[in-house]
Amino acid sequence: MWNEAERADVAPARVVAQQRNCWRVAGIFGERLAEATGKLRLEAEEGADWPAAGDWLAVELRGSSDMAAVRAVLPRQNRFARKAPGKKIEEQVIAANVDTALVVSALDGDFNPRRVERYIAQCWESGVRPVLLLNKADACENANERAAEIERVALGAAVYVVSAKTGEGVEGVELLLKPGQTFVMLGSSGVGKSTLTNRLLGQSLQKANEVRANDARGRHTTTTRELFVLPCGALLIDTPGLRELHLWNADEGLAQAFAEIEQLADRCRFKDCGHETEPGCAVQAAVRAGTLDAARFENRKKLLREQEFLRRKVDPAARSDEKRRIKKLIAEGRKIYKHKNKG
Repeated sequence: MWNEAERADVAPARVVAQQRNCWRVAGIFGERLAEATGKLRLEAEEGADWPAAGDWLAVELRGSSDMAAVRAVLPRQNRFARKAPGKKIEEQVIAANVDTALVVSALDGDFNPRRVERYIAQCWESGVRPVLLLNKADACENANERAAEIERVALGAAVYVVSAKTGEGVEGVELLLKPGQTFVMLGSSGVGKSTLTNRLLGQSLQKANEVRANDARGRHTTTTRELFVLPCGALLIDTPGLRELHLWNADEGLAQAFAEIEQLADRCRFKDCGHETEPGCAVQAAVRAGTLDAARFENRKKLLREQEFLRRKVDPAARSDEKRRIKKLIAEGRKIYKHKNKG
């Protein structure tokens, strides 16, 4: 909530683009570059608390200077986040205050339903509605079959088959873009986000490169997260291709993304069923019957393991519990070894 009386010396602004040491912001004053104040640097870690594309800020306008100073990041409606790349165990916010995420996946050689499941889970966890755009229909002979496969994992999320290159299917996406709403374009390198952004903008503002012929993967063409105003009045945040999307605290998102497995688990004989070799496991029964895709089930297990690893790194109590569990296993192993030696 913006209170003019409390913020008489600052103005509201929205982050239009993130750059290395500053941000480009827009408000009633137009556009300016902005840098963090000393107070913000002290209070905010360069992680989840740092301004991101789509954030609303309180900025101080410095007279005739072309620069502004970021006093504070205003409370967010939501944020799309992931674990920061590399060894750092911290949250990285990709975009904030978003209504819908346009998750772009390629229909060519880089087609990957398991990757799509990751994006869906993080979208639900972030409070952002996912819409799946299957791009490069012009380069795929079995686009309808692959779209049906994605629809099975989307669990109700809208799926559109499009070609950013030819314009096929894009008119359906344009009907989603309501004035005043904010959308974020997400996806891996080479799926065609920049080309699709240019198509929606009606002009070539984002550079687009061809993917490598040997593996259908692309290079980063968008190098910064940037917010554009579309001709229809909607706002679109384009993002660089994400080479990796490690989930961040996505327990609820995983439950929603794999809701049919959660429902099956409720019918298992044991409440703490691990869905491995336990008798009466409804999940394994569905895998054997072919009503649950084994690859989808294995991907869920993989994502849950990632979340457990992250929890142990972030949560001291969980880390302590894991240490106790490992010590107990080691002690039991020693007992068994000692008993065998006596025998």
